[in-house]
Amino acid sequence: MPLTPVPNLIAAARPGGLGAFNVITLEHAEAIAAAAESAKRPAVLQLSENTAIYHGSIAPLALACLRIAADSSASVAVHLDHATTVELIYAAVDLGIRSVMYDGSTLDYADNLATTAAIARWCHDRGVHIEAELGEVGGKDGAHAPGARTDPDEAVEFVDVTGIDALAVAVGSSHAMHTRTAELDNELIARLAAKVPVPLVLHGSSGVPDDGLRAAITHGMTKVNIATRLNIQMTTTIRTTLATNPTLSDPRKYLTPARTAIQSEVEHFLHLLA
Repeated sequence: MPLTPVPNLIAAARPGGLGAFNVITLEHAEAIAAAAESAKRPAVLQLSENTAIYHGSIAPLALACLRIAADSSASVAVHLDHATTVELIYAAVDLGIRSVMYDGSTLDYADNLATTAAIARWCHDRGVHIEAELGEVGGKDGAHAPGARTDPDEAVEFVDVTGIDALAVAVGSSHAMHTRTAELDNELIARLAAKVPVPLVLHGSSGVPDDGLRAAITHGMTKVNIATRLNIQMTTTIRTTLATNPTLSDPRKYLTPARTAIQSEVEHFLHLLA
């Protein structure tokens, strides 16, 4: 089926949240699409800047994701995640990706505002959905560094000036957590949802327990990004498979159960967010 625009997926996911899952290997993409079909829920395949760097180019995996999404019987979109350069955004859009995230969160507020606004204008001229990020502190993790929080009034100004379509906010989550112990500020989520006129996005969702994610949706979170949980499932399964079969050398023999594990994890989150 044709690729579904992210705004349409957000609408289709309501009153629940839209699950967005990061892709590092082809197995990730195949598993996410299969989970969306099984759960009968919309989903987003996300490619990060770090993944583009890992592969040496965004093109091969992006083209594979676009084909997987187009061939899926579920509503699936492809999204560029955490791009810090305009060159990567240009490359992604040129390949056919119609949803991008520009991450200027490590810039000071004025520079983030100006740069995001310019990129948003470029995206909108080409019919591209744009997400951006805003928090109070910079550093390696940007708005999702531990302790960072997004100010609601600043968020309203940021959206108004930049014209972005979705806003990633800092409400207590943090990237790359291996424990699900993050406690979200639901009161802040509700205040942001009441004031900010565009959908809110939660990054670092792998570190949030199930009840925390459900509460976040209830209080106004719209799009939920998940990456680390999929990688944990994949790696754990591969380790177990190879430990059980130490002479195994055919990658298909250990990547198949790993792909199944990713699919099961994605299905769990898609049902959880419904």
